Amino acid sequence: MPLVTSPDETPLESPGLPPRQRRMLFRALHRGTKECDLMLGGFVSQHIAGMSESELAELELILEMPDVDLTDWLSGRQPLPQEARGPLMDRLMAAVARPGSGLPDHLR
Repeated sequence: MPLVTSPDETPLESPGLPPRQRRMLFRALHRGTKECDLMLGGFVSQHIAGMSESELAELELILEMPDVDLTDWLSGRQPLPQEARGPLMDRLMAAVARPGSGLPDHLR
């Protein structure tokens, strides 16, 4: 079950997450652009509770990437550079490539 009902809302079930993961979830949902909030925030809200330590470390790196670049890569407007690749980024790229990804279930 997703941790949030939509990227516009405050995480409803995040109190069960450790503080580090709650901070990352908040950062993923509040990037600065709606597109990135939907793509990255939607993915993180669905998967953060089950992420391994190495995935959390990679997520922290992803969260530090510039919003404009991340949005371009996730939307396919620009190719993902080799130095930005990693197992979690590859999962994220595959997830956002699906139709309706990032949208709440009731909008798909």
